[in-house]
Amino acid sequence: MNAPALLLPPPADTPDALRRRALVQATAAAGGIAAVAAAVPFATSLAPSERARSLGAAVEVDIADLAPGETRTVEWRGKPVWIVRRTPQMLQALQGHDADLADPASAKDQQPPYARNAHRSIQPEVFVAIGICTHLGCSPTQVAEGTPQASLLGADWPGGFFCPCHGSTFDHAGRVYRNKPAPTNLEVPPHRFVTATRLRIGDDGDSA
Repeated sequence: MNAPALLLPPPADTPDALRRRALVQATAAAGGIAAVAAAVPFATSLAPSERARSLGAAVEVDIADLAPGETRTVEWRGKPVWIVRRTPQMLQALQGHDADLADPASAKDQQPPYARNAHRSIQPEVFVAIGICTHLGCSPTQVAEGTPQASLLGADWPGGFFCPCHGSTFDHAGRVYRNKPAPTNLEVPPHRFVTATRLRIGDDGDSA
């Protein structure tokens, strides 16, 4: 299997460059709004002390009020971790495009064994991933189907994540599309459900 071709940034005056610039501006504006919306859940999550977190302590998060389609961001080991409550439509969008993905079966070890499945999660509707692009460490943005930003990714964009730095795209399970700069799927951290509505990130115990 040939390695994906290196994607070089297009010249500044090409249509591709102008299109990417417009998408970056749109996602930056959307990201600002999302950051404000996520601030309260982030602050109120049950995180350990700053010193414990820096040493890699597990983080517990109550997701009882996480609505379908909503994403919450918490910090673990200094990294942003996304918790996404996927809708039935988002799960449906995971099907039918394996040929477009670089690693549709999650063969590379970017997730614990219990997340090596089509939805890359313990429970299909709850997706947990480290929100860092596997190319150069940028932070992707969630782009929903049917939004103005989605139109810039193509008429058939089913929703997922877009990295505005170099153009990598991922589906709702964090699986990277072919011929993109990112070499692997988004990383899924070790995690488990302590209760039906409480997640422990950074510790999967023996029952995950």
